[in-house]
Amino acid sequence: MAESNSENTTEQAAKTLDPANLLKDELDQVSHFYNVIVEFFTNYSFQLVGAFIIFIIGYMFAGKIAKLVLRLCERHKLDVTLSRFLANTSKMLIVVMITIIALGKLGISVTPFIAAIGAISLGAGLALQGLLANYAAGFNIIIIRPFVVGDTITVQGVTGQVKEVLLAYTILSDEDNVEITIPNKHIVGEVLHNSKNDSLLELSVGIDYAENPLEVVALLEETLGNLDIISDVRKPQIGIDEFADSAITIAIRLWTPTASLYSAKYKAYKEIYLALEQAKIKIPFPQRDVHLIKEAS
Repeated sequence: MAESNSENTTEQAAKTLDPANLLKDELDQVSHFYNVIVEFFTNYSFQLVGAFIIFIIGYMFAGKIAKLVLRLCERHKLDVTLSRFLANTSKMLIVVMITIIALGKLGISVTPFIAAIGAISLGAGLALQGLLANYAAGFNIIIIRPFVVGDTITVQGVTGQVKEVLLAYTILSDEDNVEITIPNKHIVGEVLHNSKNDSLLELSVGIDYAENPLEVVALLEETLGNLDIISDVRKPQIGIDEFADSAITIAIRLWTPTASLYSAKYKAYKEIYLALEQAKIKIPFPQRDVHLIKEAS
């Protein structure tokens, strides 16, 4: 009995190792795979062609809609960042809708995919709260537009001219071409100063009490009015600021382009000094009179 089982096992092993049997098995597998493919395309060929055509037409339609949205934004002179964001968002939404329709044409239910995407989004949202907060704040900035490229803003103690507005952060630039990157979540909800293209330049000069301050004010108005550093939007303000201990302080407030703030300051002080010197108006230095009282012996 044992010998019979051993002989059967040996025969089976010999058949398994036979090249003819191995080739037959491989041909059977290829034939089965071929039949499965033929059956699949026979049953679903029209669905595949229909889904492919729907996706291609939908993708082309999405591109045309994105271009149309971009042209409309440019026609209404919207910000470049906002225009591109709206165009890309509209294209993405249409492509997602077309993909869902194409999958439905194949009989594939998208409900499990939507549930999986929702679960993944929840986990990613918890892990990337800071980054998502920046993107949400950037979206808020693009929609509400509290400032645009070229404006001068002050936020979080930082002042600069807006160079670029992105979804995650905003880039400012100062007169020294130093780029300042501020995460958008530190801009939204904070006190924001926006002076458009200009910055306020505050200057002061002291004159002797022997001089007529009104004449000095008129002289400085004429002097600064001839310079090319003053913004066309606002006129400079010049007047008596204080009657100090040693001088009458004349204050000057003028608006100048942010890109040349410090050069405008130095130029203005130079012209003020030359005008006062030519008019022989004295700029006093701090002084104090000391009276010694001698007590009677």
